[in-house]
Amino acid sequence: MMCIEETNLHESREEMESLVLDDSSNGQSHSGAKLVLNHDDPLRSSSSSFMDPQNPNSNSISILSSHASFNAFLDPPSYAEAIFTSFDSSSNGHDQIPLFSSSNSNPRSSDFLQISVSDPQKEQELSNSLVPGGTTYYTYLITTRTNLPEFGGSGSEFSVRRRFKDVVTLSDRLSESYRGFFIPLRPDKSVVESQVMAKQEFVEQRRVSLEKYLRRLAAHPVIRRSEELRVFLEAKGKLPLPKSVDVASRVIDGAARLPRQLLGEEAIDVNEAAQPAKGGRDLLRMFRELKQAVSNDWSSVKPVVVEEDKWFLEKKEKLMEFEQELSNVSQQAESLVKAQQDMGETIGELGLVFVKLTKFETEEAVFDSQRERAGDMKNVATAAVKSSRLYRELNGQTVKHLEKLHEYLGIMLAVNNAFSDRSSALLTVQTLSSDLASLHLKIEKLEAASAKIFGGDRSRLRRIEELKETVRATEDAKICAEREYERIKENIRSELERHDKERHDDFMSMLRGFVVNQAGYAEKMANVWETLAEETNAYVKDGS
Repeated sequence: MMCIEETNLHESREEMESLVLDDSSNGQSHSGAKLVLNHDDPLRSSSSSFMDPQNPNSNSISILSSHASFNAFLDPPSYAEAIFTSFDSSSNGHDQIPLFSSSNSNPRSSDFLQISVSDPQKEQELSNSLVPGGTTYYTYLITTRTNLPEFGGSGSEFSVRRRFKDVVTLSDRLSESYRGFFIPLRPDKSVVESQVMAKQEFVEQRRVSLEKYLRRLAAHPVIRRSEELRVFLEAKGKLPLPKSVDVASRVIDGAARLPRQLLGEEAIDVNEAAQPAKGGRDLLRMFRELKQAVSNDWSSVKPVVVEEDKWFLEKKEKLMEFEQELSNVSQQAESLVKAQQDMGETIGELGLVFVKLTKFETEEAVFDSQRERAGDMKNVATAAVKSSRLYRELNGQTVKHLEKLHEYLGIMLAVNNAFSDRSSALLTVQTLSSDLASLHLKIEKLEAASAKIFGGDRSRLRRIEELKETVRATEDAKICAEREYERIKENIRSELERHDKERHDDFMSMLRGFVVNQAGYAEKMANVWETLAEETNAYVKDGS
């Protein structure tokens, strides 16, 4: 039964798309309208395009555009200028969607960094393949136009080819170098989708997602000027950024280092010790930080260093509440889009029913009253089909505006990552502080035991000197870790201030556009039905 209903629905859509409305009265009167049901219209596939809520890259609808008189009823409503102004496109025809409002992100409004991704090409993997020619991948042409001095100044334009693996490397390097910043999340690898979707469809979807990602990086006031992004966009040939090491290799390396660390045979790297122990390369540090985390949660002993920034804690709590409310609003926005789509389809199907009824009445008409009734039905059908198409166009514009909600859900993931950087940096400081306390306690015990022996215990004295050297290295590492923690705190503070301002601007723009769209298309649809109501006034007069 479900299959039969879906088949009928698709047939109804095809019939409605093939309708040709010739409205000689410029959409103000239906008395002269001609509604023709044409199943074999050769223009249907090439000239008919509806606004698809799943494809918000299209800004208008065009149905049988060769019929100029029909398009007259789609003249913009009185709000139309405001409706369409906000959807500017870049020079390559794809909508630019920055992480935040780019006008606010740029320190100077004249600065620009435009990135486009195009021309996907299939290439052969030259290494790491057991079967010659057995591994293939796609590269994408990344074109940059900018006037930023970091890229050579005014009029700079250049192109490079990159594969998805290069984007992963860029993302990893940015995450390491810019801890505490709200760095846009890169697209997922989407292994399942690459196997399920048609190849060309998947490649195009990835091209679009990569372009959005790079444009969001370009819109960030700090990342856009980073050396990592500049190298990614400019360097010809193989990407010179250090590649990410897979987790298995890091764990193997960490396991090899662990015995030397336990025996104290490996010197402490101050810079490495100041960074969070993750990824498996330093298993001993991971165990210590895990122990510290458990102690923070369950021990009654308060850590030496704790999070005491009330401003940050309040901001974090409010953002967590905002994220929950944003998720709820996003779900309701999806429901609204679905309801508008259903409404448009239902009205369109009603129009089709009246088309068929009009045809029946016309063919079977004997009296003039029957022919007049057929003409009235034709007007109702015309109004229903017009309203259906307007609903489709409205829905596309609704998606464009309310998509900002989905974008901010992605932004909240970046915010949470920055908060995780802060928590991780604090845990590193706490762990190093605990290590120092433990080392000082060991030294005190050894000194006390050595003092009981006349002349001292040489082995204990040697061990004390070794521990003191470890203390000095650990103190240096703690100083570096504290600096890193303070740097991350300052980064987050500046990002939160920027986020507050740009969220206000983005949401005001979104709501204004959404309201104007709803008002504009409601006015246009009201005009369609008001015209029909005027034409049916004769029934009221006849009944009085």
